[in-house]
Amino acid sequence: MTDTLHFTTGDSIRIAYRLDGREDRPVLVLSNSIATTFHMWDGQVPELARYFRVLRYDFRGHGGSDAPAGAYSLDRLGRDVLELLDFLGLARVHFLGLSLGGFVGQWLGIHAPERIERLILSNTSPHLGPASYFDEQIRNVLAASNLSATADMFMRNWFPASMLAGWNETVAPFHVAILAMSPQGLAGCFAAVRDADLRRPISLITAPTLVIGGEDDKVTLASHSEAIAAAIPGAELLLLPGVHLLNVEQPMEFMEAVLGFLGAVPNSEAAVSNHLPAPC
Repeated sequence: MTDTLHFTTGDSIRIAYRLDGREDRPVLVLSNSIATTFHMWDGQVPELARYFRVLRYDFRGHGGSDAPAGAYSLDRLGRDVLELLDFLGLARVHFLGLSLGGFVGQWLGIHAPERIERLILSNTSPHLGPASYFDEQIRNVLAASNLSATADMFMRNWFPASMLAGWNETVAPFHVAILAMSPQGLAGCFAAVRDADLRRPISLITAPTLVIGGEDDKVTLASHSEAIAAAIPGAELLLLPGVHLLNVEQPMEFMEAVLGFLGAVPNSEAAVSNHLPAPC
């Protein structure tokens, strides 16, 4: 297990990341939702690290990563991942992305298929609109004196009412994390979602893919998950009773699906080849 580390991208942005698990395990990259940090996965890492070398990172604009000014693009968020893999010498990985992380996972499956062994796309969509909605969110976060209203919105979108009815030690840290977010970072990632449209190219994804959706998801609807699974050849679809952050709301069912799809076994013989060849 390591503490938070950083690397610097080609456009001079420091990206925070963390590695957990033994070095001889296959690598699983976890990519989280907008307005969260890599701590979104804290509940899953102990179990995942039994079988994988778990790599988490913060999007630019989030958590321990830099928050440059201006709109971000999905291409840039995808290249951040590729540069991180190159920095760590990782040639091929499993990738699990939820929400915005799922957008990035789709982008990687399309543009860097040689880097992805197996792909899990959770509570995501190939396209969200209208653009005017995201323009409004960008204006709101940049103009607000604090992010309390934005935090309340995300909490309603992420969790069922039953988890928000009173103090809940599981969800409370998510609210706190949003309040500490960079408004510019949130605005930048809102722009990336606004401008992304992968509805046609996702049919090019060749990696074995599992699509997980929430039956009651208010943002990335169950129908979005169904559309992704229908577009990607051979993709598997699993709809769980729940809203958006299914790894938090339905952790046992979520982990059972993830570990089963990845064929997790406690021996390194099942590992994919992770590392790039040493330079000559």
